Amino acid sequence: MENDNIFQKKITSGLFWKTFENIGDQLITFVISMVLARLLGPDKYGTMTVMLMFVTIGNVMIQTGFQTALIQRKNIGKEELSSVFWMGLIVSSIIYSILFVCSPDIAVFFKDEAIKDMLRVLSLILFFGSVISIEYAIISRNMDFKLQCIATMLADLISGIAGIVLAYKNAGTWALIFQQLIKHVMLMLILMVSLRWLPDFYFSFSRIKGLFSYGWKVMVSGLIDTIYSNLYTPVISKMYTPSAVGLYGKANQFPQIIANAMAQTMQSVMLPAFSRLQDERRESARLLRNAIKLGSFIMFPLMFGLIAVSDPLINILLGSEWAESAALLRLCAIGYLVWHVHVANLQAINAVGRSDIYLRLEIIKKLLGVTVLVVSIPYGIESMLIFKAVYDIICTFINAWPNRKLQGYGPLRQWMDMLPELIASLIMFAFVYYLVPFALNITGFSYITESCSVGLMLIQVISGVIIYILAALFMRLESAFAILKMLSQRKRQE
Repeated sequence: MENDNIFQKKITSGLFWKTFENIGDQLITFVISMVLARLLGPDKYGTMTVMLMFVTIGNVMIQTGFQTALIQRKNIGKEELSSVFWMGLIVSSIIYSILFVCSPDIAVFFKDEAIKDMLRVLSLILFFGSVISIEYAIISRNMDFKLQCIATMLADLISGIAGIVLAYKNAGTWALIFQQLIKHVMLMLILMVSLRWLPDFYFSFSRIKGLFSYGWKVMVSGLIDTIYSNLYTPVISKMYTPSAVGLYGKANQFPQIIANAMAQTMQSVMLPAFSRLQDERRESARLLRNAIKLGSFIMFPLMFGLIAVSDPLINILLGSEWAESAALLRLCAIGYLVWHVHVANLQAINAVGRSDIYLRLEIIKKLLGVTVLVVSIPYGIESMLIFKAVYDIICTFINAWPNRKLQGYGPLRQWMDMLPELIASLIMFAFVYYLVPFALNITGFSYITESCSVGLMLIQVISGVIIYILAALFMRLESAFAILKMLSQRKRQE
C-alpha cells in the first residue's frame, strides 16, 4: 500500500511538473516565434518549415524506437544506455550523410538554392537529439520531470534570445537555424551535467537487439506518422508558394503548440505509469479513462477558444501580413481537438508491449490519410484541412479499437465519457464567438470590435474562461473536481 501511494504521488508530481514544463516551454517558444515571425515574414518561415520536415523525419528514425524501449523495459542498466548512445551516433551519422548528399537535389525540388547549405547545418541537430533522447528516457524512468522542466525552459530562453538578436541583425532564415542548434546543444549539456550521466566505452549488439525487437515497430510507426504529418508541407509548396507554406505553418503552429504540450505530458508520464500497471487491467483502464477525461477537459475549451479568437489573435501577434492564416488556423484547430485521445490510446497499447498493434494501426491510418489528401488536393488548401480534420476524428475510433480488448475500454465508451466536456466547450464557444460580438454591437460598444483587436480578444478570453468554469461546475464535470482535488493534495504536501 505504501509503495502504491508513493507511485501515485510520483504520477501526480510528474503530471504537475511535465504540464508546467510544457506550458512554460510552449509559452517561451510561442512568444519568441511571434517576435521572429514579425521580423522575418512568411517566406523565411516557409523555407524553415520545409527544412525542418527532413530533420524531424531523421530525428524520429534516430530517437523514437530506442527511447520508448528504454522507458518501457522494466530493468535497464549502464550497458543498455551506453549501447543506445553509440548506436544513436552511428545512425545519426548515416542519416546526416544522406541529407548532406541529397541537399542539392532538395534545393532544386523546392526551387530554393539557399536550402542546400542551410539544411546541411540544420541537420547537425540530429547528433544532439540522439543524446537528448537517452537523457529523456532516464528522466522518464525516474519520473524526475522537475529537472526536465527547468532545463527545457532555460534552453528555450537562451536560444530564443540568440535567434531574435540574429533576426534583428538581418540574418534571415539563418536566425531560425542557429536558434534550433543552440537550443539542442544547451539542453543536451544541461541535462548531461544535471543527470551526471556519461556513456561508457561499451557497446553490446545483443542488448541493442533486445531493445530493437520492441522499439523498431514504434520507430516505424513514428516514422509513418511523421512523414504523413509533414506531407502537407511539400504538397502546398509545390502547388503554391513559399509564402503559402509559411502561412500554413504558422496557422498550424498555434493549435500544435497546445496539442504538443498535452501530448508530451501524456507520453512522458503515462507511458511509464501504464508500463508499471500493464499486469493490472482494471487499474490500467482507469488510468486511460482519467487521462482521456482530463485531456478533454483541457483540450476542448482551448481549441474551441482558439477558433473563436483566431482573427484578433493573428492580427495582434503577427500583423496584417499574416491575416490569411486565421482561416487556416480554425481548420487546423478542429483536427487537434482529439489529439490527446490518440496519444492516450497509443501509449496504453505500447505499455503492454503490443508495438505490433501500434504499427498496424499506423499503416491503416496513413493509407487512409494519404487517400484523403489525394482526394482533397484539387479543391485547395482549406478543403485539404477540412478533409484532414474529419480524418483525425475518424482516427480516434481506429486508435481506440484495440483497447476494447486490451483495456476493456473501447471507442464508444471513450466518446461517451468525453461528451460532457465537449458540450461545456461548445457552450463556451457559442458565447464567445457569437454572443460577445452581438452584445457589444447592441450595447453601442461595436467600436471595440472594429478598432481594437486587443480589447475584443481580452473580453472574449475572460468571458470564455468564466463561462467554461460555470458550465463545468453546473454540469459537475468529473475532471474539474479531480483537478481541484489534485491541487488541494499538492498544497497539503507543500
